[in-house]
Amino acid sequence: MTDTLTGLFEEHRRMLLGVAYRMLGRAADAEDVVQEAWFRWTAEDRAAVREPRAFLVRITTRLAIDRLRQAQARRESYVGPWLPEPVVTDFGPTAPDTAERALLADSVSLAVLVVLESLSPLERAVFVLREAFGFPFGEIATALDRSEAAVRQLAGRARRHVDEGKPRYDVDPTERRDLTERFLSAAAGGDLGELLALLAPDARLVGDSGGKAKGPLRVIDSADKIGRFLCGVARGADVTYDYRFAELNGGPAVIAFVDGTPDSFFQIEIQDGRVQCVYLIRNPDKLQGLADL
Repeated sequence: MTDTLTGLFEEHRRMLLGVAYRMLGRAADAEDVVQEAWFRWTAEDRAAVREPRAFLVRITTRLAIDRLRQAQARRESYVGPWLPEPVVTDFGPTAPDTAERALLADSVSLAVLVVLESLSPLERAVFVLREAFGFPFGEIATALDRSEAAVRQLAGRARRHVDEGKPRYDVDPTERRDLTERFLSAAAGGDLGELLALLAPDARLVGDSGGKAKGPLRVIDSADKIGRFLCGVARGADVTYDYRFAELNGGPAVIAFVDGTPDSFFQIEIQDGRVQCVYLIRNPDKLQGLADL
């Protein structure tokens, strides 16, 4: 019986983690939610569970909603801009075809996760289950203990809000990787001219330090301000960085290590061939999961 319980749970673990992470924006919180779902799964009366996947999704989603409500209250006092914790993108057998992989990658991108922060917990749950994982409205309604009509309304509001708030970024992987490499070279070398050539005039840099490391406490707007900020960082650097590329949140990213410890993360978004947004994370709490890259 124990082997059967474990096997059924492990069959769905990757999906459950995907739901919880998209709901919460933190890998550690997602792991905690899935662990709690496991405890409830093992304690449940087996005769009452006819559809294991539906049961696990329902428990995971409800636990994530409860934790999200607590997290939103804490984030009101967060120091500076808040960004999701970056995670390695590996969909494995979850998405067997290219179109499905592209959808999953988009739903876990920093740009989308930032917009999801502005949704209510219920809207976010409906969006994640419907848009990222394709659950039927009826199944979502059961998971959230709402009517199907109510779920459809929540889905419509969430979809409109995301469409309005999500920037229209290009997603060509080769171009994005190339610009990431050129941007890193220019930023590390303090080359203002090259940075200005790569950045869109109205580019933005969003930095998340959480008040626990040096970093901008406000969003930096315009190519000129971003370029001068990055050049100042390069001139003031008194350590040697080891830069490593990785596939994070659906796209190429750079992690800067100092003495083997992740020091910072950055990822760019591209529009019309130029860098439109730079995400920079220096909060050490959000970099711990990148230590083994």
